[in-house]
Amino acid sequence: MKSVSLFDKIDLHLIRVLHTVLVERSVSRAALRLGTHQPAVSAALKRLRGLAGDPLLVRSGAGMVPTEAGLRMVEPAADILRAAERLFSDARSFDAATASHAFSLAASDYLDPTFLPRLVTQIRAQAPGCGIDIHPLSADADYRHQLAQGEVDVVIGNWPKPPDDLHLGRLFGDEVVCLVASHHPAVRRGWDAEAWLAADHIAPMPTHPGARGVIDDHLASLGLVRKMVARCPTFGLIPAMVAGSLLVLTTGRQYCERFVGTLPVQILPCPVEFPRMMYYQLWHERTHASSAGRWLREQIKTVAASLRHPEAAAA
Repeated sequence: MKSVSLFDKIDLHLIRVLHTVLVERSVSRAALRLGTHQPAVSAALKRLRGLAGDPLLVRSGAGMVPTEAGLRMVEPAADILRAAERLFSDARSFDAATASHAFSLAASDYLDPTFLPRLVTQIRAQAPGCGIDIHPLSADADYRHQLAQGEVDVVIGNWPKPPDDLHLGRLFGDEVVCLVASHHPAVRRGWDAEAWLAADHIAPMPTHPGARGVIDDHLASLGLVRKMVARCPTFGLIPAMVAGSLLVLTTGRQYCERFVGTLPVQILPCPVEFPRMMYYQLWHERTHASSAGRWLREQIKTVAASLRHPEAAAA
């Protein structure tokens, strides 16, 4: 027969009785505080005495006092009860002002050049004890695996058809436009679909294995192929590349508008009709009920809403 260890004989209720009896120095008052009957407290105290090998509480005149061993147990018992309360309260609620949590997300810089800076600023302002790690959303990363394994809490990106095996929250939709240098011939002459397809295009690297990107996916569905001459792993560098060349960047209007006025670039309508680019945050079932995860997703949603172009916000 398997022997029972001392640890196996102790439960949280027993610790609560121990602390209450030692603090109240009375079995009857402890019973009232615990909302139970005196015989139940007496039975629990008998078990505690057997476990401790000490009376714990002894008579002194008309009352009772803790033994030396009992006094040494008061604070450790209180620590155990406080830790147990935190264990479950932390799972149910998230107090940003006092939390010490490590957040992790994967995102590209194509959402908006000011999005990630604003998100980090907001998290640090509201949850100063929390850290945040930002991982690139790239072809080298399997975001499904990262979410399932807890390597990241949220993935932020745009998908024409987001995966159905993950939870998702829509952030916003955006019009597809073209960003070109101010000296690009299309600024003066305009262009049709044929001229646009034949132009020199630049695009970001794929965000995950096997991906072509929403622009090329849609073109493929129409039986079209554009002339791709350059790809860049850092989306934030592409507008400067466009400004000094005849390259064409086709992406969301919101992203492009951040650079008009700061670079010699202009926005042109795309002569090929595209559906709106839809931006989402994705998360795994693992963090779906997490209070900290819910808080992070709400911050992402709030920051994304604050950046939306009026036209996109009306959609």
